[in-house]
Amino acid sequence: MRLFHALVDDAGLFPPTALPMAEALKRHRADLAGGSPVLTHRFLCATGRLPELRAHLDGLPIRLGLILDTPDLPPVGDLDVELVEVPGGRPVALGDLAARQFVEVTADRLPVDPPPGVGLKVRCGGTVAAAFPSAHDLGAFVSHCVEHGLPFKATAGLHNAVRHFDPVLGVDRHGFLNLVLAVCAAVEGRDPVPVLSTTDVGELVRLARAVPDGTAGRARKLLVSYGSCSTRPPIDDLLALGLITEQHVGAVGATGTEENA
Repeated sequence: MRLFHALVDDAGLFPPTALPMAEALKRHRADLAGGSPVLTHRFLCATGRLPELRAHLDGLPIRLGLILDTPDLPPVGDLDVELVEVPGGRPVALGDLAARQFVEVTADRLPVDPPPGVGLKVRCGGTVAAAFPSAHDLGAFVSHCVEHGLPFKATAGLHNAVRHFDPVLGVDRHGFLNLVLAVCAAVEGRDPVPVLSTTDVGELVRLARAVPDGTAGRARKLLVSYGSCSTRPPIDDLLALGLITEQHVGAVGATGTEENA
């Protein structure tokens, strides 16, 4: 299904799963072999861990998204870097690196006007309740990106397809299906907030099945992907909802939940 094609980046190195490098790459190899189209098959790695990554690659061809946690972007040599994600809301110089850049912003601080060719990254949760943007703020962010044609990535908090209450944190967690459909709503000129807010599983499934192909294409051009430290639960949720079939599953690896990529 076009809505979910190449949706999930592999953030297995990041908390709370925080797999050791060798285990994260082993799982990534299994995912590559499985070939699920729901996964981007792009591996997210902090720039400070690039030497460790190189030491464990053992000839594995790998497509990378880099999370900048060093003062500057280090040399990447012959690594295939597709994305660079930058905290602090300010882009960095990429030199000759032909990669897309996404600067992280908070959903409640708009407007944001990045330089041409630079996208945004939004955090949808974290380890404390205060890290979760409201549906209103996240909806305003989505509308801003659609209105200005700004591609964006999402991260943190998107553990499951459908919005649900987390009794441990005492907060509603955003669903990745809600987010995808919210972008579709904004693309069609509708308010994304009601879609972000709903916990009605049947309604979300109905909406997903009714998305026109043109809307799906425009929405996914804007919502590039989201990072998850697990590659299995997103596929399991979509399968359980009947939005993908077994052919989309592949040999995906270990479970876990994503917070900090």
